[in-house]
Amino acid sequence: MSALTPPTDMPTPTTDKITQAAMETIYLCKFRVSMDGEWLCLRELDDISLTPDPEPTQEDPNYLMANERMNLMNMAKLSIKGLIESALNLGRTLDSDYAPLQQFFVVMEHCLKHGLKAKKTFLGQNKSFWGPLELVEKLVPEAAEITASVKDLPGLKTPVGRGRAWLRLALMQKKLSEYMKALINKKELLSEFYEPNALMMEEEGAIISGLLVGLNVIDANFCMKGEDLDSQVGVIDFSMYLKDGNSSKGSEGDGQITAILDQKNYVEELNRHLNATVNNLQAKVDALEKSNTKLTEELAVANNRIITLQEEMERVKEESSYMLESNRKGPKQDRTSEGQALNEARKHLKEETQLRLDVEKELEIQISMRQEMEMAMKMLEKDVCEKALKHELAFKLQSSDLGIKQKSELNSRLEEKTNQMAATIKQLEQSEKDLVKQAKTLNSAANKLIPKHH
Repeated sequence: MSALTPPTDMPTPTTDKITQAAMETIYLCKFRVSMDGEWLCLRELDDISLTPDPEPTQEDPNYLMANERMNLMNMAKLSIKGLIESALNLGRTLDSDYAPLQQFFVVMEHCLKHGLKAKKTFLGQNKSFWGPLELVEKLVPEAAEITASVKDLPGLKTPVGRGRAWLRLALMQKKLSEYMKALINKKELLSEFYEPNALMMEEEGAIISGLLVGLNVIDANFCMKGEDLDSQVGVIDFSMYLKDGNSSKGSEGDGQITAILDQKNYVEELNRHLNATVNNLQAKVDALEKSNTKLTEELAVANNRIITLQEEMERVKEESSYMLESNRKGPKQDRTSEGQALNEARKHLKEETQLRLDVEKELEIQISMRQEMEMAMKMLEKDVCEKALKHELAFKLQSSDLGIKQKSELNSRLEEKTNQMAATIKQLEQSEKDLVKQAKTLNSAANKLIPKHH
């Protein structure tokens, strides 16, 4: 860092601004954030003073802003890398309670707030990154749906809460990198909201937008109706990225817990699929019951029609017999016409009989299909219960194995302590014997000395 000029007694407006900026960004300026492999390194800058010189050079504010940009970029790299690796290892959809995901949104919020111009309102100055995010819908038409959804959320009352909701919806849509890249490419629009040396106006913003492409492999699901995004405190948790030497001790237990959680999620997913299958089968059974009812009604109508036709046939038979008797005495031509009418009536009766047989056959088929569906439903419910019971027993078995392992470790520790105490007792007994011997020796020596004095 360049040498600072000697201090003077009178402060200037420039020095007041620099002091305020240093106090607001002490978490970024007091340390230099760098990466050592996969870990975070915080190096303290001893040559940065919170009370700058009254007449600083023009390079000092730019140096502080550049240092902040570099720190935020390194934090974004670590956050994105850790989020991708942990999400792939977890192998399931992420929700709002996932700690690495929460820290990623905090880092993104700090990146969007860096160098943000303050807008004067009746209540004072206000810095909000919701204004730049609203510009995205003008650059990318697909973002209009997200902006409209954010504005329609009932629980959001502040611009900060809307900006946080916008980031979460963009990540769910897997287009956060595309929106950020389109926004960063329009420097003339961003200049209305950011200072010239802000992160979004410099090369670091383009680098972060490129890093966000890797988040497209992550599946996230957020329910923001009951989440309080307005009053959350956006503080970066550096402990997630600092290496802990004792962290490997609990890795085995964490792996078992992760396996149990994965199995629980698998059981829940399986139950959802089975419930969906049961619902589909129930819908089919309902449809078959409706069709069965309809066929029953049609069969009743057909039976009534058959009865009517039988009555008509009896009447026709009576009439035909009467006609035959009368035709024996009448001309031969009348007999021929009556015979044709009788043949037509017989043909019509045959067709109605065949229709009734077809309807009865279709009804039997529908009844058998319904019985098969009911049997399949019962077997499926039994299978679901058996699988749920098996998974529950497996879950309890794993939990009991874990408890047994912990108890065995505790027993081994107690045995070690018992052995140590036994060894200590032996040493005390030996020392007691030695003291007894010494006491006897002293007594004998004293007894020998007493007669000599007498």
